[in-house]
Amino acid sequence: MSPPLTPAETIAYRGAGGAIYLNITNRCSNDCAFCLRAWTDGVYGDVLTLTREPEPHEVTQAVELEFIDGPADEVVFCGFGEPTMRLDVVLAVTEWLRLRRIPARLDTNGHGQLLNPDVDVPAALAAAGLGAVTVSLNAADPESYDRICRPLFGKAYRAVIQFAEQCVQHDIQTTLTAVDFPGADLAGCEAIATAVGAAFRARGLATPRGHDQAEKREEA
Repeated sequence: MSPPLTPAETIAYRGAGGAIYLNITNRCSNDCAFCLRAWTDGVYGDVLTLTREPEPHEVTQAVELEFIDGPADEVVFCGFGEPTMRLDVVLAVTEWLRLRRIPARLDTNGHGQLLNPDVDVPAALAAAGLGAVTVSLNAADPESYDRICRPLFGKAYRAVIQFAEQCVQHDIQTTLTAVDFPGADLAGCEAIATAVGAAFRARGLATPRGHDQAEKREEA
């Protein structure tokens, strides 16, 4: 049996627009140059560092407790790590949400297939009932991607685009995003999104000085 999480640890928290966000891991397959984890331990006033990763039943319990505080239009897998590093939890919780007719969205770096090579990840997400996915692209070419996102995998950039393409093919509402930092090729990223049939959104660059203001106008 896993040891209990401490009261200070956050599994579910409220994000932009009142959505419920899920923090299921602190591990990530990228080490992005702009990552919040370099200078803060949380967002929206919630500490997101974990001493251990929550089990599916703990995640669904946390969702139920958040709904006691008020309604939410969607539940989003988006914490201080890459959710598809725990694909089994994402799938189990997504199916639980689907059975309760609660829309689910995944915020991801797009490495899901690289992290889970034995699973058709977009197909599994669609079968579980995932309605939307937001994929962090952040660059319009592989060299820039490797420099900015510093992935663990070689040739990760093409895998991110392919993951988005496959999500579109499985009728998952797909949005590519890019952080608006100095030198970012937002037009190039938007062109790639259009080419794969996805929407595009630029995200504000959060900095220590402007963190509070950025949180008020941007999703995680």
